[in-house]
Amino acid sequence: MQKFSGLSRQVVEDISAYKNEPEWMKKLRLQALRHFEKMPMPTFGGLNFNEVNFLLRNKIHYFVKSTDGIKHSWKDVPEEIKRTYEKLGIPQAEQKFLAGVKAQWDSEMVYGSLLKDLEEQGVVFLSMDEGLQKYPDLVKQYFGTVIPLDDNKFASLNSAVWSGGCFIYVPPKVSISLPLQAYFRLSAKNIGQFERTLIIADEGSFVHY
Repeated sequence: MQKFSGLSRQVVEDISAYKNEPEWMKKLRLQALRHFEKMPMPTFGGLNFNEVNFLLRNKIHYFVKSTDGIKHSWKDVPEEIKRTYEKLGIPQAEQKFLAGVKAQWDSEMVYGSLLKDLEEQGVVFLSMDEGLQKYPDLVKQYFGTVIPLDDNKFASLNSAVWSGGCFIYVPPKVSISLPLQAYFRLSAKNIGQFERTLIIADEGSFVHY
C-alpha cells in the first residue's frame, strides 16, 4: 500500500511524480499549496477548523493507493472491493440504468465502464488521472475554470493534493440519455479523499452525471 502523509511541498511533489504528471500540473499543485498556506482558515458553520492539523505527518494521509490500478472488467476487481460495491447494487444498476460507471476506493479509481455505442460516438469517461495522461491539453485548458485554485482555502487544498475523480468529454451534439455515475469509498484510516471531476460538454451536447 502506497501512502503520502502530512501536507508539505515534498508530499505534493511526490504525488505528482508518482502519477507521472506533466510539469505544468506539478507547478499548478505547488501554486495551490502556496495559496492554501497563506489563506486564513474558514469560520463558517460554527466549526473550529484550526483544530485540524493538516501538516502533521501520519495524522492525515493525502494519498493512499490500495489496489494495482483501474479495472475495466468487473470480474478483475479485488474481491473485498467487489463485495462492498455489490452491497450498493452497482453491477445491477450498471446493467439496467447507467450509461457508464466509475468506482473510487480511497485515492484512486478501481473500476470503470462505458457503453460501447457511446465510445463509438466519441464520449470519453475516464478517471481524472487517465484523463490527464490521455488528454493533457483539454485538462490544461479547463482545469480550475469553474472553481479557481485560489477560490477558498479548501479549494486550494484540493488543487494541491487531488487524486482520482472523473474526466468526462461529450462531443458536440451528442446526447447521453442514461446517467453516468461515480461512487467514492473510503476504507483506510485517517485519509482525506480529494477527488477532482472535470466535465466538458461540448456545444449542443447533453450529459447527466
